[in-house]
Amino acid sequence: MYFKEKHGFPDDFLWGSASAAYQVEGAAEEDGKGRSNWDEFVRIPGKTFKGTNGDVAVDHYHRYKEDIALMAEMGLKTYRFSISWPRIYPKGKGEVNEKGLEFYDNVIDECLKYGIEPMVTIYHWDLPIALQEEYNGWESRNIIDDYENYAITLFKRYKDKVKYWITLNEQNIFTSLGWVMAVHPPGKKNDLKMFYQVNHHANLAHAKAVLAFRKIVPDGKIGASFAFSPSYAIDCNPVNNIAKADYDDLQSFWWMDVYAYGRYPKAALKYLQGQGVAPVFEDGDAELMKAAAQVDFMGVNYYQTAVVEYNPIDGVGMAEMNTTGKKGSAQVSGTPGLFKNPPNPYLKTTDWDWTIDPMGIRMCCRTITSRYDLPIVISENGLGAFDKKTEDNKIHDDYRIAYLKAHIEELKEAINEGSEVIAYCTWSITDLLSWLNGYQKRYGFIYVDREEEEGASMNRYKKDSYYWYENVIKTNGEEL
Repeated sequence: MYFKEKHGFPDDFLWGSASAAYQVEGAAEEDGKGRSNWDEFVRIPGKTFKGTNGDVAVDHYHRYKEDIALMAEMGLKTYRFSISWPRIYPKGKGEVNEKGLEFYDNVIDECLKYGIEPMVTIYHWDLPIALQEEYNGWESRNIIDDYENYAITLFKRYKDKVKYWITLNEQNIFTSLGWVMAVHPPGKKNDLKMFYQVNHHANLAHAKAVLAFRKIVPDGKIGASFAFSPSYAIDCNPVNNIAKADYDDLQSFWWMDVYAYGRYPKAALKYLQGQGVAPVFEDGDAELMKAAAQVDFMGVNYYQTAVVEYNPIDGVGMAEMNTTGKKGSAQVSGTPGLFKNPPNPYLKTTDWDWTIDPMGIRMCCRTITSRYDLPIVISENGLGAFDKKTEDNKIHDDYRIAYLKAHIEELKEAINEGSEVIAYCTWSITDLLSWLNGYQKRYGFIYVDREEEEGASMNRYKKDSYYWYENVIKTNGEEL
């Protein structure tokens, strides 16, 4: 859209960056922490790049003061981080680990000391393995109350210090990769019935947490962070546009409609019922979901868009992911009888075959604003790349600067078009363990001196992008 007058970012805009406990903390067995599903999953041969794990990660547990000082020097306004469930409840429930709570006391206090707004993610994929062993974790309704208890513990402990809360990080990703593609815990393949049931349990856990939050932290703000990939129909053929509608319902609105409206999209639910894979509702489920709508903001993890084309009943299914960084190795994926996702010839891609589409972040905002009329937190946006450190300890990541600059420009356009965006958190502040991709896939403004092998110095070095983002924050997005 064209506007005669354009407005910049609001004066109170939260320029931020993000991390996740398993990817940065390390200290896997220190101070009473219990084992997580990821602590076990990474031990399965072939699941991660070169068998990498988060036992040490980038040692944020011991270096958080150094890392937060670097955030403060940059001028960061908010730091989004997750709390490790097994660090708080080593068995998932029962006795609380005071040392775990104290660690996050320290992280939060260190942020506040520098005027950095802490933004807490309650669950970023590290489930206590004890709950997996007891009742199969998210597959059981038992997890709803255990998650609620864990969330309430955090609300009561940090209610006076933390305003912004995120219940679940990328529910669509940890469930699809765990029960459909078998590349995340618990490593199940094409178990569609359980995939939708697991999501239902997660939605109920989210709902209970939201209702408890309203009572305990009445002045706080809560939402979920969704990995949103807006879609384009491959052409104007009506069959491909119906495929796009199917894709949007089953890949996006299936989650966001629950967060905002407390219900599933009707057409998608009807389809899943016909396939015999729809989630089973028990008495009170629908009412609970409805009671928890609506969230205070929609959290968006934005990385890429998707092209949608009709996929015949004998067409392609779920394909292998590119986890090596060998460009062009990703395959076309789809759901037979509904849609597939061919490459976009108009867009460049990362080494991991993710499309680079800055305008997509604007589409995210437009869609959320029009469909849900909710404020927006961009909880993740960033570029994973093969960063290299020079002999004089410089990291010239102009490609990351270009990527972020283009996305921020489009975010500014979204705000000008009426979207209420309250925060922008890059992924990530430091380099970290990239789940399946090891330490070679770097995202941070701060280079961490480590590779897949253990024993590196872990020294921190500012990349060129660090100084660039420092100026972006200083000028409130006016100088990009």
